[in-house]
Amino acid sequence: MDMESAYREAITLDGQDELSSYRSRFFSGDEKLIYLDGNSLGRLPVESKAILEHSVNHEWGERLIRSWNEDWFTKNIELGDKIAAIAGASDGEVIITDTTSVNLYKLAHAALKFQTGRRRIVTDDLNFPSDLYILQGLVKEFGEGYELAVVSSRDGMTIDPGDLKAIIDEKTALVSLSHVAFKSAFRYNMKEVTALAHEKGAMILWDLSHSIGAVPGELNQSDADLAVGCTYKYLNGGPGSPAFLYVRKDLQDKLTSPIWGWFGEKNPFDFELKYRPGEGIKRFLAGTPPILSLKTIEPTLDMMNEAGMTLIRQKSVSQSEFLLRLAEEFLRPLGFRYGSPADPEKRGSHVSLRHPEAYRICKALIDPDVGETVVIPDFRDPDNIRLGITPLYTTYLEIFIAVREIRDIVENKLYLKYSAEREQVT
Repeated sequence: MDMESAYREAITLDGQDELSSYRSRFFSGDEKLIYLDGNSLGRLPVESKAILEHSVNHEWGERLIRSWNEDWFTKNIELGDKIAAIAGASDGEVIITDTTSVNLYKLAHAALKFQTGRRRIVTDDLNFPSDLYILQGLVKEFGEGYELAVVSSRDGMTIDPGDLKAIIDEKTALVSLSHVAFKSAFRYNMKEVTALAHEKGAMILWDLSHSIGAVPGELNQSDADLAVGCTYKYLNGGPGSPAFLYVRKDLQDKLTSPIWGWFGEKNPFDFELKYRPGEGIKRFLAGTPPILSLKTIEPTLDMMNEAGMTLIRQKSVSQSEFLLRLAEEFLRPLGFRYGSPADPEKRGSHVSLRHPEAYRICKALIDPDVGETVVIPDFRDPDNIRLGITPLYTTYLEIFIAVREIRDIVENKLYLKYSAEREQVT
């Protein structure tokens, strides 16, 4: 393969793309900019701009507090059902509330309380650090006898199922894992791992932050107990948009949230002084939802349910395979190595490429004075360049150009002009 044939292939594949019409439904301030960081912060849907304007001017500006009864009060439940369709869950099993970390705390705490006599939490060292911090805090909070067992990756990229199986035992109360690992994009077999946990009587809690909206959901199919996830990556809710949680229907009235907030009360507007947990999934609510942020999530949920997760996943796999073929041809000879599994069944929707100068290469990619276009990936310590594939708006041509820009930057050592000192946000 040479650059010319790779370019022609990209053009051909874009011409065959059944999802191409969705790209125009996302805002782009610069058509020349290539955005490959949607796995960290998704693009702005055009409709979200209109929704915000309407919500601010009409609902808040004109209708004021009346909007709570007209639209706002049930929005986190309605949107939860739309996420449920994407996550492979049923209506009434998902609700939007709080942040991913707060939701993880609530569900992990509830599981530990429910699993009487079991004091071990199992996770892995590929998990998102915030998840580990929450679990560490719970072990300290619950006290003597509680422990966090962390399975180590053998290759820094994947987890051997046998290593996980060996550590889950009859003392295990909860297994808490990321469905797709944030650095390597390693994807667990949800059904297989959930069965491992259940075989020993443990509950399982999945963090879907790096898979929701990119990988077809299978919460019900795998009989998962609990899950959390964010809405600002593939779901394009915007920076800091509220997260969601899932509790399997048969568990909802058996578990108790450790945060008793007024929105989780059976009837908040009775203003009873003694807390009564709400029915079903609503008992896991806490405080007042951030309405403006909440409403920006809906356009992408509607697009995904319209397009279907099967087609979205097919394009994701096709694009990541195209990216890996280009990387093999043009980047491996320049010292790059793969930071993601080669098997698409074990990979989410981003690809990590590793290089000793990854940080400075990323700096060069986003500099408008370097190359023919600006490419925005992201960097993850120590040497990962993450290239996020978001099928509703990423094109094959963008992937081709990104690889070409990376090759030119490394071949011509253009990264050398940048400091290796890290910025606060990478």
